[in-house]
Amino acid sequence: MYTHRYQNQKSSFRPRKPVRSFRDLEVYQKALEGAVVVAKTFLPILEKVQYPLRDDMVRTSLEIPRLIAEAHSARFESNLQGIALLEKAMADCNKMVVYLEQARGIYPQDVDGTLCEDTIKKYTYNRTKIFRLQAAWRRWEAGKKN
Repeated sequence: MYTHRYQNQKSSFRPRKPVRSFRDLEVYQKALEGAVVVAKTFLPILEKVQYPLRDDMVRTSLEIPRLIAEAHSARFESNLQGIALLEKAMADCNKMVVYLEQARGIYPQDVDGTLCEDTIKKYTYNRTKIFRLQAAWRRWEAGKKN
């Protein structure tokens, strides 16, 4: 009896859960997690040290999940509008990286460097995932035209 050499190896492939709403999107879930971390962890520290951009930072972190949700709805009417909203979400991810790096650099004694670095990595990862989602939506639109 022939046994395929890969038969005993575990596959990392997992079927994706169907997306029924924006809440099913991993990018939305990760953006929401980031907003909660910023609001619960960083906001109290930055208020204490009176970081001048704290309100902008919190607003930006809260804006990312909203933009993703709005993009998901808008893409069915105008795919280009949905893609543009994802572009804004990616720009906001970049802004969050800048805000976090500034806070860490200006207040190293108050801001936990490890937590800050982990949060930066999450925003960078999510930005990449949003970019891939945007590419998938572009392919979907191109497929509709053919």
